[in-house]
Amino acid sequence: MTEARESAGPNGTTNARHAPGVPCWVSLMVHGMATTQEFYGELFGWEFQPGPRQLGPYARALLDGHEVAGIGQMPPDRHLPIAWTPYFASDDVNHTAESVRHCGGTVGVGPLDAGEAGRLLIASDPTGAVFGVWQAAAHLGTALHGVHGTPAWIELVTRDTESVVKFYQGVFGHEPEPVVSADFDYMTLHIDGRPVAGMHGVGHGLPRDRGPHWLTYFEVADVDEAVAQATDLGGHLLKAAHDSPYGRVATVADPEGAVFSVIRTER
Repeated sequence: MTEARESAGPNGTTNARHAPGVPCWVSLMVHGMATTQEFYGELFGWEFQPGPRQLGPYARALLDGHEVAGIGQMPPDRHLPIAWTPYFASDDVNHTAESVRHCGGTVGVGPLDAGEAGRLLIASDPTGAVFGVWQAAAHLGTALHGVHGTPAWIELVTRDTESVVKFYQGVFGHEPEPVVSADFDYMTLHIDGRPVAGMHGVGHGLPRDRGPHWLTYFEVADVDEAVAQATDLGGHLLKAAHDSPYGRVATVADPEGAVFSVIRTER
């Protein structure tokens, strides 16, 4: 759970284009945008402004004027899992779509233009874990890191890492590195020698109602306070706060069931 930064400037601001294969954005599609915005606004201090509407109503979350995440309206005729979706940067979404299919994945949405912001697709790996791909134009992606309410890390929760790691190598050029000191199945994925994401093989511990999925970690100033606030706002505690080698961490779900972790990164 090492924080991935891309040319971070003062206060963790990012003005550069993310390198291909680097996580660059997280987005959530929900049924109740207003209540969801209220939940995350209170929890993380987010403010919202309208974003591209190619997939329906959509808002970008801002901290101190910097874009950090997106929340969109789920079409009423769709009954998909409510989940945070990470997006990986690409210089050519069309080519990435071909790579996804060639490596055994599935393209579910796109490629399509999101106005002047950029171009996107939503896909799933061979195990069914959903992710997005973003080709930046006007919108470069997450523009702030390392402060309360910003994405800190993403992690693929899957049955075993070996069965799926070659997919991400083939599509994004991720370089896997097993965590040999761990007594469990864990890999970090690297771009240019820098860790950008993790993979955690949990075997039969995988939730039956979710299957393999990407888990987003958000940085918070105090994990215990964040958990208490999340539950007060209608969320649910899934994994109690505990200390890890990377910092104190807990896992919760928002009122619509979207699962995410909060972490106070050790620095």
